[in-house]
Amino acid sequence: MTSAHPALPYGRQSISEADIAAVVDVLRSDWLTQGPAVPAFEAALAKYCRSRHAIAVNSATSALHIACLALGVGPGDQVWTSPNTFVASANCAIYCGASVDFVDIDPSTYNMCPERLREKLERARRSGSLPKVVIPVHFAGQSCDMAAIHALSQTYGFRIIEDASHAIGGHYRSEPVGCCQYSDITVLSFHPVKIITTAEGGMALTNDHRLARAMRLLRSHGITREAEDFVHAPEGPWHYEQQNLGWNYRLTDMQAALGLSQLTRLDEFVRLRRALAEHYDHCLLDLTLQIPVTHRDCLSSHHLYVIRLPEDCGRLGRAKIFAALRETGIGVNLHYHPVHLQPFYQKLGFGPGQCPQAESHGDLAITLPLFPKMQASDVDRVCAALRAALHEQEVAVGASS
Repeated sequence: MTSAHPALPYGRQSISEADIAAVVDVLRSDWLTQGPAVPAFEAALAKYCRSRHAIAVNSATSALHIACLALGVGPGDQVWTSPNTFVASANCAIYCGASVDFVDIDPSTYNMCPERLREKLERARRSGSLPKVVIPVHFAGQSCDMAAIHALSQTYGFRIIEDASHAIGGHYRSEPVGCCQYSDITVLSFHPVKIITTAEGGMALTNDHRLARAMRLLRSHGITREAEDFVHAPEGPWHYEQQNLGWNYRLTDMQAALGLSQLTRLDEFVRLRRALAEHYDHCLLDLTLQIPVTHRDCLSSHHLYVIRLPEDCGRLGRAKIFAALRETGIGVNLHYHPVHLQPFYQKLGFGPGQCPQAESHGDLAITLPLFPKMQASDVDRVCAALRAALHEQEVAVGASS
């Protein structure tokens, strides 16, 4: 069956004429990279998030990597994260030679569950295997319960990297996500389906000058041109020093200019996403499924709108509903198949049963389209198609029983 409607993806960037003009201005300038646009973007983003330092990089994956390195993660260390995330939240520890483990999610928010974290930490303390770093992931735009996680860090001695790739523009306890009040470093993503985009790109935010300096070195080959940081007396204005092993994780000025322009519309993007999410809530309220739940301490930026089908639907039922929606041109997606069940991580010894809530979520979740240029009529279309697919599935189940 082919839909008469245009395809509706689950996410899509919003590029304005002002965005295009900002990139063109850079193309006409003397600097395509390592110019003034990157520090301008960093300064504006740090001001928006109320953090002291912002370090722009070419992806959130790169930001996670250098954040781990700046916190001293290496062989023999453990990093814990959520299984309900993109693989980069775990891979960053593997890049450093550390080992990874997973903390199950809260069945309402789909974020790392502080109680499961506390239980796991207590077991780890008894066995002498506490993590060096914990990476909570702000799923779908909603902050984790960072006050609770931070309190545990004070008891058990771990550092915190917030993976806020979904959550720029969100708030926790009336403070913007990224302020690092409850963490050492916060990481943002600017992939095209995220809240704002630089095409590809990411940012690491921190209030710690030493961490900021370390990440700036790591993003650019471990090289500094700052005279006050030199080990040797400079030979001339050309002098630079490689002080650590780093990577080429730099963001270009073209990307930074796009990000700086997009940042001026961030609050409007979040407002539009919130209105669409509220319309979804209203349209789906009478159906037997779980709609997103926002914690009282949070103001979500609504990167994703994820529903969860009833337990009796099962993986096969979800697959049929998923396929039916795709056939009508609705680009539903899954966020996420649990990381610990990916083949790479199963080779490391992980398997089913280790994070039951994340596994149930992975079996029953469907991500519905949500992006700023959608209209209420698009939401109505998605909900009508979902309602029809659910009814067809119920009829099929009834006929086979």
